[in-house]
Amino acid sequence: MSTAVAGANPTRGLAARWLTGLGLALVWFVLAVLSLWAMAALYIDVRWSSLRLPLTILYAVMLVVILARYKLHIRAALLCFGCFCLVLLWWLNLKPTNIADWQGDVDRPAWVEMDGDRIIIHNLRNCDYRTETDYSNCWSDRTVNLSDLRGADLFFTTWGVRWIGHPIVSFQFGNNQHVAFSIEARYKGDQAYSAVLGFFRQYELIFVVADERDVIRLRTNIRK
Repeated sequence: MSTAVAGANPTRGLAARWLTGLGLALVWFVLAVLSLWAMAALYIDVRWSSLRLPLTILYAVMLVVILARYKLHIRAALLCFGCFCLVLLWWLNLKPTNIADWQGDVDRPAWVEMDGDRIIIHNLRNCDYRTETDYSNCWSDRTVNLSDLRGADLFFTTWGVRWIGHPIVSFQFGNNQHVAFSIEARYKGDQAYSAVLGFFRQYELIFVVADERDVIRLRTNIRK
């Protein structure tokens, strides 16, 4: 009595190879994106400008050496991912600073004194704007009482791309006083807004405490 042995299913083997190839292509695509981000982070965020290009080139050379040595083997993928993790660890440990040549409308952080119900806000911003970059008389102190709080308004502004916006919260106190809070990029003297650079650590952030007329009219009447 003999037993027949069934042959392997060629369709199943082809599907398995196709899925394996697709998985490897996806892995290498993700690694390519991560590597490009790591090189961009080195070129943009290294604090010493003279080291930016050399470190970026060194990173690229390391990736070329790894791929030349191990081709597309799993070991090459792990080493490339390890290089990315080293850059990410460095990048996450970059610290903000309060010491810089700040632009005049963000050079003073706000602080408060509290005495029971009474709050004194120091460095409240209320600039007299002639243009977005030409302003004066920005800073003053203001006293409010928590018992005078009457309400709060939420503003949400956009600038062309509907998926990117900026929220502002404004609290209304008695005597028509409106104190607004806005988290903004803290630009240095030579910096300007860039959506691309915003994905890296080029801008410190500052909690701006301002008269509502400052932060709202700046966006509705001044900026174009």
